[in-house]
Amino acid sequence: MWNPSNLLASFIATLMLSAQSLPVEMKAPVLRPGEGFAITTGNGEVHAYGEAQKEAPMGSLAKLIWMRLEGAGWSSQGVQFKCTGTAGPFTCWNREGHGRVDLGKALRESCNLAFLFWIAETQIRWKADYGEAAARVRMEDVFAPFLGRRLPPGDTLPPLTAAWVGDGDLLRTSPEAFLRWLMEPEQDQVVTFGKRFLAGTWVEVKELLGKEGWWFKTGTAPVPGEPSATSAWVAGGKGSAIVVLHLPRGRGKQEGLIRIREILGLKG
Repeated sequence: MWNPSNLLASFIATLMLSAQSLPVEMKAPVLRPGEGFAITTGNGEVHAYGEAQKEAPMGSLAKLIWMRLEGAGWSSQGVQFKCTGTAGPFTCWNREGHGRVDLGKALRESCNLAFLFWIAETQIRWKADYGEAAARVRMEDVFAPFLGRRLPPGDTLPPLTAAWVGDGDLLRTSPEAFLRWLMEPEQDQVVTFGKRFLAGTWVEVKELLGKEGWWFKTGTAPVPGEPSATSAWVAGGKGSAIVVLHLPRGRGKQEGLIRIREILGLKG
């Protein structure tokens, strides 16, 4: 049966294989109400569809911001954490816990507690290395595109809360805005970590064989004013292509992964 959503997938596949430039007119993907989708195929152009400019709490995408800020250091340290579901005042989204996680597993499974633990240790080091005022500037510089004016001014590091890993309304973005952030040269490391930790096993071998796979970071986000409701995000890429999808209220990260694969025409 003819499926109009395959039009975009066919275009992307043709573009990647032949390295042709974008056509003057590009067929839009078929989106459902409330969905926003943005894509670049590596030529600097951004194509946005649906509610791609609508801002919403960024949820678990916040962990990719931390990968930009401290991912290289955490990777070199070989950080580890045992998630039991709760730690002090914090509770992980997985109340049963994720067990022992390294950086890759924590990113794949979006372990809030692991990231909060590593952030707390990092902030102690920042204070010692830079002083608190400079440490705050360093943190604000990276998070600025997602903070708006929601962070009260000050010269000290803000309190470490679950908002810094995407719980709550502090950090916000839109599919198009987050895509443009990922496209900046300064975020090359984020894309590298995505390929390394989120594209499945044997990533290096696949790259050598020219069979690089898609990487996807999925996650949920709170809905302002509705404590029990969530929306879903997916950010990902393959080669020079990058995509960001937001699903509206009532949709989860598993549905997000299904939808991004449907939009891109991926099998399995």
